[in-house]
Amino acid sequence: MSGHTDVVLVDEQGIRIDGRKVDEKRPMKIEAGVLKNADGSCYLEIGKNKVLCAVYGPRECRPRHLQDPTKAIIQCKYNMEAYSVSDRKRPGTDRRSVEISKLISEALSSVVQVDLYPRASIDVYIEILQANAGTRCAGLTAASVALADAGIPMRDVVPAIACGKADGQVLLDLNKEEDNFGQADVPLAIVPSTDEIVLLQMDGNMTRDELGRGLDMAFAAAHEVYDLQRDALRRRYSAITKGEGDTDE
Repeated sequence: MSGHTDVVLVDEQGIRIDGRKVDEKRPMKIEAGVLKNADGSCYLEIGKNKVLCAVYGPRECRPRHLQDPTKAIIQCKYNMEAYSVSDRKRPGTDRRSVEISKLISEALSSVVQVDLYPRASIDVYIEILQANAGTRCAGLTAASVALADAGIPMRDVVPAIACGKADGQVLLDLNKEEDNFGQADVPLAIVPSTDEIVLLQMDGNMTRDELGRGLDMAFAAAHEVYDLQRDALRRRYSAITKGEGDTDE
């Protein structure tokens, strides 16, 4: 986040460079059950981000020294494809991917009923096919749907969205330019039934008042994302039941 650019990110009417208002999230699309060979899967688009997630398990935890005799562990692998960004990133794991994998794993562990599966592993693979800021939130949102699609018992699915600040304005769901040249980015994930926060980070600087306004926006938007997650799972479930009905005829 450099905080310096000649580009006007938010105009005098409060309209952003992609035409959104300050409290508007990017268009979002979620589909559950897109991969046949995974136990659960999800494809998600938000703005120009494209994310694919696959879940396998619960299955025996390998290597065995990682096993926990009291509960399952969630092993998450977040990966940005080399072609996902315009300046092409180096393929393979980097520190940022490791950090995000750990954060998503911890957020999911707080809602999955891991104590039902001692010594097991639930493996979550998140592939960022196209990136345009907010990929950790998109990845966590998709992973949560994929876990539910796999039939893994959870307290709730987890929606995630970021707020932040650019051009001195508090904004919801920063795009790439706002993230690169803005003053702050604050990813947030919640458990909607309790409004419990399971992920909260801050990169940059905001006043207490700005952060409060940003989080209010993000909480409201997270509940909108939650509705989209549930719709995706509902469509998936009705497709399965229709498919079962077709085979009986």
